[in-house]
Amino acid sequence: MALGIGIVGLPNVGKSTTFNALTKAQNAEAANYPFCTIEPNKAIVTVPDPRVDRLAELVKPEKVIYATVEFIDIAGLVKGASQGEGLGNQFLANIRETAAIVHVVRCFDDENVVHVSAMPDPRSDIEVINTELMLADLQQLERKLDKLARDVKGDKRLAAVQEVAQALQEQLGRGIPVAAYPERESEAFKALNKEMRFLTGKKVIYVANVDENHLAEDNEYVREVRQIADEHNAEFVKLCAKLEQDMAGLSDVERLEFLESMNIHETGLEQVIHKGYHALGLISFFTAGPKEVRAWTVRHAAKAPEAAGVIHTDFERGFIRAEVIPYATYIRLGSEAAAKSAGEMRVEGRDYTVQDGDVMHFRFNV
Repeated sequence: MALGIGIVGLPNVGKSTTFNALTKAQNAEAANYPFCTIEPNKAIVTVPDPRVDRLAELVKPEKVIYATVEFIDIAGLVKGASQGEGLGNQFLANIRETAAIVHVVRCFDDENVVHVSAMPDPRSDIEVINTELMLADLQQLERKLDKLARDVKGDKRLAAVQEVAQALQEQLGRGIPVAAYPERESEAFKALNKEMRFLTGKKVIYVANVDENHLAEDNEYVREVRQIADEHNAEFVKLCAKLEQDMAGLSDVERLEFLESMNIHETGLEQVIHKGYHALGLISFFTAGPKEVRAWTVRHAAKAPEAAGVIHTDFERGFIRAEVIPYATYIRLGSEAAAKSAGEMRVEGRDYTVQDGDVMHFRFNV
């Protein structure tokens, strides 16, 4: 299960610089003018996880494979984007393919960097983006309702989906995002959202992009973004994209020393990934053997057959049992053989709920 995160914001808020910082790759053009990002930049990034490193030290496999995240840097949106302003709907379509949204907000003053308005105004800037996302959802929903009005005559089972679509149309019309819909666990909503991939139904991580002077202490812009994140029940990260981009060329040791000197405990990449996993309810489990140590991503509360299916569909289809060693137990005892000898390897069936950090082997028959 790959985690896809789209990076959005107004032009010149530091999105492409943030993308370069997060991906440690200088492959997204960053320039001081609107719409320097024409096509969405994409990069696959490994998820830093010290547990994978520790397992690899013990197992000494031929390969070490980390979980991955795909970041997509999407061109700056402006007021009227849903109507084709700026570069229009093509970029809204790119966002639909992601699981979560990183919303970058400029939280620094710099007269040398062009801003779409006279000066940064986090609440207004955020409202512009969120309004365009809601309008795009509303347009798509109106087209779907026209189709449902025809299709429901031949299939009465679509009536529940039509009812949800009508409720969402009314809600969006009042300026309330899809994420606030009270019956999101209903089958009708899930079916509709699977097809529509509502922009305002996605999890959001607000990123306050600050200058170096405000990494330690919040300025008024950052305090405003924090408050908005709280109001929206969204995740929040503060980073200095320019500083993180400068760190991209450092070695791991140099980067760690630099972070410590700035009293920062995690890079922007690590913060965004951890917040993304938390927002989407994802966890990692591991497989460990002489050929490879590997991290796999699965949803929180997934059962053992579903985790097996992440590795290969045949594993899920022919699932027999899972052999499980908790990560802490594996590290304490030092090997799979030692865990098995100590009676610490558990055999679990189809109803087992996978725990974050489980080291697992699957038995199956197809």
